Amino acid sequence: MVGVISPRLPVPLIDVLPDFVGELDRALRADDADDLADQVRGLSITAVCRCGDHFCSSFYTGPRPDGPWGQTHRNVVPEVAFGMIVLDVVDDKIRYVEVLDRADVKSIIATLID
Repeated sequence: MVGVISPRLPVPLIDVLPDFVGELDRALRADDADDLADQVRGLSITAVCRCGDHFCSSFYTGPRPDGPWGQTHRNVVPEVAFGMIVLDVVDDKIRYVEVLDRADVKSIIATLID
């Protein structure tokens, strides 16, 4: 995935996608991932994925690694009503939010890039 940093970034996630923040928070708490849910309201979008796939609206919440994510990397897949979300968690911090098949999120993310 290729990330792009825009002059409009970083931006607090809650400022641009408050409903998504609430949904992700609830889904993580339902999965007993309160440690991650506690981070959601404080996340910022620092770069967006520019893979070009029509179904992708993924974004970074911290710096991209220069290589592999490392040994502390794990994926968390909260159950959501529609689409798919996969969190890349490194050192117990959400670093990347893969958002697939979510036109509601994509329409907002598109406004953040040039």
